[in-house]
Amino acid sequence: MVRLILTTFSSEHDAARIVRTLVEEKLAACGTILPGAHSIYFWDGKLEQNQETCVLLKTSLERSTELATRLQTLHPYETPEIITLDPTAVSGEYERWVMKNCLP
Repeated sequence: MVRLILTTFSSEHDAARIVRTLVEEKLAACGTILPGAHSIYFWDGKLEQNQETCVLLKTSLERSTELATRLQTLHPYETPEIITLDPTAVSGEYERWVMKNCLP
């Protein structure tokens, strides 16, 4: 089964460096880097507005917890956004590709 993990970074450079590590370690089959996100949020009681880079990581159910733990370790944010999504439908061919590329 495929899982998607959503996270954000302050720079495209950080996103690419960490996604590359996760793919090389076979924790993720793919990471899609989406620069240009505009985030508005409260941090330490202050309203913040920042440009961020959103990342969608594709992994297997079996590797998703390990990926989230490793991402937490590598991530430069004090409190990184790490959200695991369970897709309701994934094409069979794509699912097989993800599983094959997430084998330890």
